[in-house]
Amino acid sequence: MNNSINYLWNHGTEENWLEALKQYDVIIDSRSVEAWLIEDFMEKLDAEDIKNMSVEEFYNFLYEKYFVWVFTQKNRLASTRKHLQRYVDENRMIELENIQKKLFSTNHSNIKECLKIAMDIRGLGIAGASGLLAVLFPNDFGTVNEPLVEILRGIDGIQHADELLAMKPSTANDGVVVIKLFREKAEELNKKFNTGFWTPRKIDKVLWACTR
Repeated sequence: MNNSINYLWNHGTEENWLEALKQYDVIIDSRSVEAWLIEDFMEKLDAEDIKNMSVEEFYNFLYEKYFVWVFTQKNRLASTRKHLQRYVDENRMIELENIQKKLFSTNHSNIKECLKIAMDIRGLGIAGASGLLAVLFPNDFGTVNEPLVEILRGIDGIQHADELLAMKPSTANDGVVVIKLFREKAEELNKKFNTGFWTPRKIDKVLWACTR
């Protein structure tokens, strides 16, 4: 797999990259109908719809859709939902409402601040927070998690190699490094192939498929 991603990252043609991206859909299509439906929902997500939700609707989106999508293990889903539910149980929905507003008002050039805001949502660490930003704003963000970082570490000549080697990842600072890599790669591919097709989210999909 390392040889494959090494070649793709450093020498891949447009056809190679598009074929690698298709593997994401192939993996998703092999899952249950329920899993496919939640993936389809996330793919078609309109950030403006989420922005305009009431805080109760936003909570339901997180509880019923996003957490189900990002936490695929039942025990993990149950434990993270308990954290989220504290907004309701402790009558602290105003806190979630403030987070929702900040998610859509913070400039995406400030990667660290965007990650910190998303990580303020109860139950979300760096993976869940970056994943939320990725589905809401795919042109600017990708998902940051250990398997993807492990793939990146194995790529010859990759930028920020020392930082990748040292991270868990678990912090917003870690997330900044990885998301910058996604942005840089998307920009590089768009210039190389004379297109506007590639985004940080699509780069993370390619890497995710490589972990499967």
